[in-house]
Amino acid sequence: MGIDFLPDKPIYQQLIDRITGDIIRGTLIPGEKLPSVRDYAIEAGVNANTMQRVYKELEQLELTETKRGQGSFVTEDESRIARLRDEMKEQLVTSFIQSVEALGFTTTEMTEHLRKRGGEND
Repeated sequence: MGIDFLPDKPIYQQLIDRITGDIIRGTLIPGEKLPSVRDYAIEAGVNANTMQRVYKELEQLELTETKRGQGSFVTEDESRIARLRDEMKEQLVTSFIQSVEALGFTTTEMTEHLRKRGGEND
């Protein structure tokens, strides 16, 4: 089993991104219990110390909380999750704009193209 990791980004960061993505998408819901460090490490195919670091960083980001003797849980603070969504959206848009500008496209050009593409999925 395990997860296929990208070679150019630290594994722990990819795991943080994966879990935050699950929180943003609602795959992990507020208050939901996360697997134990050991179980998640086995599932992901990583060392338990790596998974412990992931859980610690998620807690520092206020996305999870640890309850002594019970485990780690997704935060119930929905405003924190909403802020995370906004932060991720801003990062994606900024990265996208930088990429298209580097290729010489205008914002107007890309906006028009995105509007056309958006209509295809409705």
